[in-house]
Amino acid sequence: MLSFEHCTEYPGALKTLELPIPGKLQGKVRDIWDLDGTRLIVSTDRQSAFDIVLGTVPRKGEVNTQLAAWWFERSADIIPNHIIDLPDPQVMRVRRARVWPVEMIIRGFITGVTSTALWYNYAQGQRRIYGLDFPDGLQKNQRLPEAVITPTTKAESGQHDEKLTREQILELGLVPEAIYRRMEAATRALFARGQQLAAERGLILVDTKYEFGDVDGELVLIDEIHTFDSSRFWKLDSYAERFAAGEEPDTFDKEFLRRWYVEQGYRGDGPPPPMPPELAERMSGLYISVYEQLTGETFVPAEPELSAPARIEKNLRAAGIIAGGG
Repeated sequence: MLSFEHCTEYPGALKTLELPIPGKLQGKVRDIWDLDGTRLIVSTDRQSAFDIVLGTVPRKGEVNTQLAAWWFERSADIIPNHIIDLPDPQVMRVRRARVWPVEMIIRGFITGVTSTALWYNYAQGQRRIYGLDFPDGLQKNQRLPEAVITPTTKAESGQHDEKLTREQILELGLVPEAIYRRMEAATRALFARGQQLAAERGLILVDTKYEFGDVDGELVLIDEIHTFDSSRFWKLDSYAERFAAGEEPDTFDKEFLRRWYVEQGYRGDGPPPPMPPELAERMSGLYISVYEQLTGETFVPAEPELSAPARIEKNLRAAGIIAGGG
């Protein structure tokens, strides 16, 4: 099971969930149960960065689940996805898939502070990254001439993702070539759609990751899409001015959390500093504000009179997923 050794808990946030269903699995931010031909994915309030769980953020799971569902609906014409329904605002029921073990990361800008980020590697003097050549003279947060795909391994919980090249993926047989070509095409089309819709709402989709799987011989988009766990968003109207001034963009994702940890001297190795409550509250506020800006809908917390575990179990019983519902 996932280690919570360094997880700083926020009161009332959902760190993990126990259900009367056997076979619980855990990712960095999700609790998962395999059902009969389907899978139940609970997006907890766990906040990860540097591939570890740092703490919890109030309402994060609700916001991410509903935002992923919103994006899945608006990209289904590009590629089918695994979602069946949302029995609770924090829970997705999905089709079970054979997961292709590669995270398809696509980047429209050179930025980032983690070891797999383009800017981090470029600033160390590298000019060939992910098998791609980059010229001298690029500046942090600069828009790239065209988006680049920079795949990584899909690491187990507690492990770090590792950089991959297209050639390595094919040589290692991680994904058959014909399927990988389709994954690349879907990645570019999904990113273009995401950037278009974000720009219409005053945001820049800077970079993101997609995961793919096989369901009955069909390539499908799985996991999530354009959420705050998988994507970086900047404010559109201030980007050019701030970039020209050498200032960091107005960001609406967990990058400012990463920056805070880097300022404390932490980049993912060893025990992290505790996450301050004000940082968790700021994260929550940002997630909610961008959800509202993207969707045009007001975020309404689900049944605040109930704890998240009580509400989720009640809704799962009502949906017949747990026996005893009515």
